[in-house]
Amino acid sequence: MRRLTIGFAAAAVVAACSTKSDSAKNDSLASASAADSAKPIVIVSGFNQPEAVRYDPDQDIYFVGNWGDGKADAKDNNGYISRVNPDGTMAVRQFIVGGQKGVTLSAPRGMYIVGDTLWVADADAVRGFNRKTGAPLATADFSAYKLGFLNDVAAGPDGVYVTDTGTQTIYRIAGGKVTVALHDDGLNGPNGITWDAANKRFIVVPFGGDKVIRAWTPGSKTLTEVGKSSSNEFDGVEVLPGGRILASSQGDSSLHLFTGANGRPIIKTGGAPADIAVDTKRNHVAVPFVARSVVEIWQIPSVQ
Repeated sequence: MRRLTIGFAAAAVVAACSTKSDSAKNDSLASASAADSAKPIVIVSGFNQPEAVRYDPDQDIYFVGNWGDGKADAKDNNGYISRVNPDGTMAVRQFIVGGQKGVTLSAPRGMYIVGDTLWVADADAVRGFNRKTGAPLATADFSAYKLGFLNDVAAGPDGVYVTDTGTQTIYRIAGGKVTVALHDDGLNGPNGITWDAANKRFIVVPFGGDKVIRAWTPGSKTLTEVGKSSSNEFDGVEVLPGGRILASSQGDSSLHLFTGANGRPIIKTGGAPADIAVDTKRNHVAVPFVARSVVEIWQIPSVQ
């Protein structure tokens, strides 16, 4: 009789766990199905290998960095930056153009706005332009370093920081000088970087093989795991209200939302998404695709 009681209780626990597990699995499948069936608000064409987007809330405009013809590591001075309206119409296709008006720009990658300066990572330098006129303002010289692939830019409280995906390095630009802020194999091919003001830290996502995104505090030599998702090869990253984090993954062609330590895909895109930008006025996200030469604009789902 005792044996039967124990067996019945165990069966009940297993059934309850199974029901809970099945429910969670069904919720996850429903979420994935919804993400797969969603469509972008608009697909913007007319670019040439667009790798990064940055939203300027003051001007209510998207900046889109184009590599132009040629390879991403070519120092060919034929890159350019477009201005795109939030509805997806092209405002100025070639706003900042390599080889024109004193501009040097070969293959623009990540961008970040500080005051009136649009900082842009390029093949061999980080360049600053006036975000309103497009005039060149500054160039951070990296000639003292052996570069891998300068990739994304973000500003912290003590300077502008840029990732080098090829050398496991984050550089700091301050006072006109470039220094190594962090060199750590744990960065695993650091790609996207953004400032998390609420927690006074950077969020850094890897293009390497793991599925983990990390936090790093300027001046520290320690990386902290922030969350893990179901895919890898992360590119762009943005911090959303409430401490949520949105990152693009080329591993599964999706945008992943991290809430706490858990990440999951919420938008299935039309290719390999690069460096994203969030329109903070409309809760939209702009997603560039190098191979397709388009930018998709999506509504960010109201999920927690």
